[in-house]
Amino acid sequence: MKLYAFLADGFETVEALGVIDILRRGKVDVCTVSISGDRMVTSSHRIPVEADELFENLDFNDGDALFLPGGVPGTPNLEAHEGLSKLIDRYYAEGKILAAICAAPSILGHHNILKGRKATCFPGYENELYGAESTGAGVVRDGNVITGKGMGKTVDMGLELLEMMSDKANAELIKGKIQY
Repeated sequence: MKLYAFLADGFETVEALGVIDILRRGKVDVCTVSISGDRMVTSSHRIPVEADELFENLDFNDGDALFLPGGVPGTPNLEAHEGLSKLIDRYYAEGKILAAICAAPSILGHHNILKGRKATCFPGYENELYGAESTGAGVVRDGNVITGKGMGKTVDMGLELLEMMSDKANAELIKGKIQY
């Protein structure tokens, strides 16, 4: 399976790279995508990361999932990208996996994707989960949507997403390999 992980200037470093690392360890095909027009993206804590691809160079037809890390101003930067907004709607309509952590579940909320679902987010963003039952849990999987609370739940988020994209045995294998 293939996942696209979107990076905007101001993304939360550990949330993005931790989830990506776990998925790649589990042999998921992960493509990091910059929405900034430059492959070099800077995290909220000024750590430069080079994305695999630029948004404008991809059609995303081969993807099974998308992942939105949190962070500020990363989350508002992701939400402001018109192409990504359309892609979120497209993947949702196609029943593909949508994952977001920290402040980024608010983007899914603004797209009415969380309506009638259980979800979680960084404290203070609950009102942005439009129509969701905010559980306050670390990671919530409801159908094809996974939401995470924040950086401290990155490993749990990565393992849950890995299980969804491969299987429980693979997630357990990686869990053991990382001593979790």
